[in-house]
This record gives sequence, structure tokens and C-alpha cells, in this order.
Amino acid sequence: MLPVIAQDAQTLEVLMLAWMNAEAVQRTLDSGRVTYWSRSRQAYWVKGETSGHVQELVDLRFDCDRDCLLVMVKQYGPACHTNRRSCFYTAVRGGEETELLKPQS
Repeated sequence: MLPVIAQDAQTLEVLMLAWMNAEAVQRTLDSGRVTYWSRSRQAYWVKGETSGHVQELVDLRFDCDRDCLLVMVKQYGPACHTNRRSCFYTAVRGGEETELLKPQS
């Protein structure tokens, strides 16, 4: 099981963090649609399968230690389940949490 960072291939925006095992990697490579492993549901999920917010694989990379993956994707719609473009929509600034992205309509 490896953590996976999803990044928009065009804008380079970091979209989300999820998990993959070897089978999820293979499914992603075979289909071109990013497939993750849900640790809570103990099941595979193709990003956007129910929401339509698909991640199309552009490139798959390993880090230097081969213990983390980077999937560069073409993102259709919001990546976050909160309906925001990125799951990284808050920052700490001046000791306070600040919302950077509003949900998309």
C-alpha cells in the first residue's frame, strides 16, 4: 500500500492524497482512469465513477525511495468530495485557518 499524490498535469496544482496497492496501479495503467484503494471501505474505487469527476492518467511516477506515487492527471470537475478543485483548500496563516477554495457550483 502506497500513498498517492494526484496532481493536475497542466496546472501542477496538488489535488488530493489517496492510496494504491499493486492491483490499483495495474488497473490505472490498463484503463487510463485513476483507480485507488479505499482503506475505509476495503475496496477499489475509480475516481469519478459516481460523481463524474474523473481523473484521466497522464503520467505515473515513483519517488526516489519508491514508497510514494505521483499521478499526474487530467481532472474533470472538482477532485475533492467537498466539491472543491483540490482537497488542499485550507491554509494556516497568521496562526489561523484560512479557506482558500470555495466549493464549485
